[in-house]
Amino acid sequence: MGESTQVPDKGDDVASRPYRPGYELVAEQLLNYIAQENLRPGDRLPTEQGLAEILGASRNVTREAVKVLAAIGRLNVRRGAGIFVAASVGGLLDDELSHFRPTSMEDVRMLLDYRKVIESETARRAASLATPIEVRAIRESAESSLAAATKNDVDAFAKADAAFHDSVGAASHNVFLRSSVAGVRRLASQSDVLLFHGDVPGSLEVAAGQHVAVAEAVAAGAADLAERLMVEHIATTQSQFEKKIRDRLFGPGAHAAAEGPPGTSKNGSTGAPPPSAEAAAS
Repeated sequence: MGESTQVPDKGDDVASRPYRPGYELVAEQLLNYIAQENLRPGDRLPTEQGLAEILGASRNVTREAVKVLAAIGRLNVRRGAGIFVAASVGGLLDDELSHFRPTSMEDVRMLLDYRKVIESETARRAASLATPIEVRAIRESAESSLAAATKNDVDAFAKADAAFHDSVGAASHNVFLRSSVAGVRRLASQSDVLLFHGDVPGSLEVAAGQHVAVAEAVAAGAADLAERLMVEHIATTQSQFEKKIRDRLFGPGAHAAAEGPPGTSKNGSTGAPPPSAEAAAS
């Protein structure tokens, strides 16, 4: 295993900061570089050596950062051709989201605010339009998420969680709403990889209980209630997510918000980053 790197921040005691892997910090720098250079999907990046020089990092840690960004769909590495900005991860979402910063508190807040708007309306329509088969799918996925949460089975919960939100989207009978829900959740999964490393941002049982409540409101045809419960569900997710980010970046109990990726300096090589992760409690 290689070294980890502290998060520096102006005016703070660096020694009190939690340590973070070097590749994670360089990945943040690389995303900032893409945004600052206004690079778009399909644009070619410098070589690994060139990026290492631009970012002030070693080639090894830069390679690891590129690997993790490729794993979450932000970069496309083509053997013999180079490193490219990947196509928009949001599908129908605008390519501007190729500049989404998964570790920025500001960006995560905007993402979850967007989820409230989209998924609350999706839940309202599902309560009004869902067929019996669609209601059963929503209920079954919600109950599966609760069973997985009770066992603290993160992988099973992630699958049930995705199935629940997709089932609600399908029951809205609007392909654009369903696609938007899927796209925004793919963006959220990037924060899991870069910040949580497969850990969960909050209580699985709380999230699962909220799934069940939304499912029952949809089954009852209670559109107003389904909408409100979905807003509460995502608000809970936001609260848990923000706490997890604060704890990850500033240490447990910190109250300062992480407004953007911290600056970095040269970092040593680290162990290989995780290849992928899914949003767990959302």
